[in-house]
Amino acid sequence: MEAPKYFQQSEGCAIFRPAGVMKLAKMVEMVTGAILFARATGESRLLVVLTEVTGFPPPKLTARYRFVREWARASEGKVRVAVVAQAEMIDPGRFGVTVATNAGMAANIFVDEKEALEWLVR
Repeated sequence: MEAPKYFQQSEGCAIFRPAGVMKLAKMVEMVTGAILFARATGESRLLVVLTEVTGFPPPKLTARYRFVREWARASEGKVRVAVVAQAEMIDPGRFGVTVATNAGMAANIFVDEKEALEWLVR
């Protein structure tokens, strides 16, 4: 199995750092692929850095629900995911984190990569 583009394995966790202009659906598909790859290779921690992805507005709650559920299914509870995004893309109530938790996935979202890594490796 070949690693997805933008995917790298690092000490302590894997890192997925996509970049470019794309539709929300493409970004979701890419993150799903990174989670599936991490799980397939036995990586239990994944840092997803989305700060260089543009091309869509902040997702509505229904979209957040759908894609976080998709990511939770992909993780099967085996991959802990920390997402780093621009502040305007993060729901103030952290709805996606609640959806992930309810679906059995350890996930959190941050604006700061250092904080995300600290949460991920604890």
